[in-house]
Amino acid sequence: MNVVERALRSVDRAQQRHTGPAVVVGVVRKYGDDRGGLLAALITYYGFVALIPLLLLLSTVLGFVLQGHPGAQQAVLNSALADFPIIGDQLRQNVHSVRGNGLALAIGALGLLYGALGIAQVLQHAMAEVWNVPGVRRPGYWPRLLRGLALFATLGTGLLVTTAAASLVGAAPAGWPARIGALLLSAVLNTALFLACLRILTPGTVPQRSLLPGSLLAGPLFTVLQAFGAVLVTHQLRHATQIYGFFATVIGLLSWLFLAAQITVYAAEANVVLARRLWPRSLLQPPLTRQDEQVLAAIARQQERRPEQHVEVAFDEPQPQPAPKPEPEPEPEPEPESEPEPDAGPEDGEHPPAGG
Repeated sequence: MNVVERALRSVDRAQQRHTGPAVVVGVVRKYGDDRGGLLAALITYYGFVALIPLLLLLSTVLGFVLQGHPGAQQAVLNSALADFPIIGDQLRQNVHSVRGNGLALAIGALGLLYGALGIAQVLQHAMAEVWNVPGVRRPGYWPRLLRGLALFATLGTGLLVTTAAASLVGAAPAGWPARIGALLLSAVLNTALFLACLRILTPGTVPQRSLLPGSLLAGPLFTVLQAFGAVLVTHQLRHATQIYGFFATVIGLLSWLFLAAQITVYAAEANVVLARRLWPRSLLQPPLTRQDEQVLAAIARQQERRPEQHVEVAFDEPQPQPAPKPEPEPEPEPEPESEPEPDAGPEDGEHPPAGG
């Protein structure tokens, strides 16, 4: 084990011992395990495709419901476009209601609705992935379609409430207290709207209380994105406009939508981690924690597509780390052998005695 790995394992042990850091690491790890970045990108794409049909549908419905009240129509439409910094004015200039007789209007509205349903399908898919729902237990097309319609109805109701709240805030005296009050009111409304939308998108087996933490996280974050999104998008477009021209607006819109999608996915991941107590998670493997094994097993069981199919998950027992072999001791150098002394012979002049 080198110095870097030893330091990382010390950090890993420290975060596992403390609940706060362990929960944060658990949410980030779960986001990576579920490929949350890909889910956010998918939501961004379908959100971008559904944006214009939804705005056209909104303008058409407003023109029918609030006929004879152009001021109210414009107020609701402006409230919807205010969520898109920088590009809201350009969208306002290009969004017009579908006109025609009753049958043509109904057909046009249904076409716009069908074109916008893709984002509702993708959001339901993302929630099923986050909660690791096996394929065999996911709802079919028609239940998903009804949930999509319920989602659009909820968003429309939230838009009307937001418009009314904006009118009340606009009547208050200008100043910092009014701005802070508007931000707080917007955060409360966004939190309630996220909670209602997550209830529609999340599998029905998940209790309502398990959706509250993510809503409390997403509501204020989305309010900050609404308030300071113009700064972020302007920074993104500062140099892109000279290079991409008109398409820089598209880049800015995609950037804003991707941030909103990431907030949504992270909020859902926080709900799952807190509901299933998926912490502590290890930063370095092996060894795996019990929560690591729980997440990996749930991801594997997502592949069940038929009632007669069952996925079993097993983990090998962690192998003990072999003890490092001791370095061999150096052999002692052999001592030099002393030369044997020659035998003492007879002294000079002496002769051996003669044998008798």
